[in-house]
Amino acid sequence: MSDNTKLVAEKRSDFGKGAARKIRRAGNIPAVMYGHGTEPVHISLPGHDTMMALKQANALLTIVIDGAEQLALAKDVQRDAIKPVIDHVDLVVVRKGEKVTVDVSVHLEGEAAPETVVTLDHNTLQIEALATNIPENVVVSVEGLEAGTQILAGAVELPDGATLVTDAEALVVNVTQAISAEALEAELAEAEAEAGIEREEHDEEGAEGGAAEGAEGEAAEGAKAEGDEA
Repeated sequence: MSDNTKLVAEKRSDFGKGAARKIRRAGNIPAVMYGHGTEPVHISLPGHDTMMALKQANALLTIVIDGAEQLALAKDVQRDAIKPVIDHVDLVVVRKGEKVTVDVSVHLEGEAAPETVVTLDHNTLQIEALATNIPENVVVSVEGLEAGTQILAGAVELPDGATLVTDAEALVVNVTQAISAEALEAELAEAEAEAGIEREEHDEEGAEGGAAEGAEGEAAEGAKAEGDEA
């Protein structure tokens, strides 16, 4: 469930890259808040507290501006490509009792049957839920599942009050038979053959060839020695 973190923000009137850099140098994060037909409000958020709050996806925030509180969801978080800092945050205004559409991660639990491979085809599912009751993730159990088992989005259990937006027929989890070492070697050889790659002879073949050549050489030397004695 989304945590309701309170962040005290300050309105800002300076815009542009230079103003944003100045805000970040002061340890804060530039942001904009909009929604419900209101004019966008440009604000500055406390850097450390905001970064901690946004470690969780779909974080529900209480933004305090001049003493007034407003619920908001982090809609878009722009992060620095190199440094572990946030460059900018887009916040969308929400209200208690309102439903929102969000993407939540899929978390797998348990272990499938032996000699199987579990593939997660959808890392997230899109759901509609109350803004104040957004799950951190949805859990799918793969405990004991046999090869050939498939779990579709419509079969995933959602929290109370949440509804699925993703196509119900979308494949979420696919359990397949693990490939044996022999089958993997055969597939590799076939792929190399199709690509025109010639494999080098195995070491044992080379060893056998070397032994044979050595025997022939010894036989020839022996015959020569007998001829010399004669």
